[in-house]
Amino acid sequence: MGSLSIWHWILVIAVVLLLFGRGKISDLMGDVAQGIKAFKKGMQDDDKVADKPEPAKSIEHNAPPTAARSDVGSKAV
Repeated sequence: MGSLSIWHWILVIAVVLLLFGRGKISDLMGDVAQGIKAFKKGMQDDDKVADKPEPAKSIEHNAPPTAARSDVGSKAV
């Protein structure tokens, strides 16, 4: 009883084919292959983006001074 004989495997395969049919199994395998390809392409795209450094952004420190606000510190009654 430790292992399954060839007849057990044939019966299991026959039941799986009856439940799912040949078309559904091949469609499922095609979908799995497309998913793997999409995953690999996504991983390659991530590597390409990581290799390109973004240009550094700078902030101008020499901006002209703005006029002082007159209402700062005064109390309007």
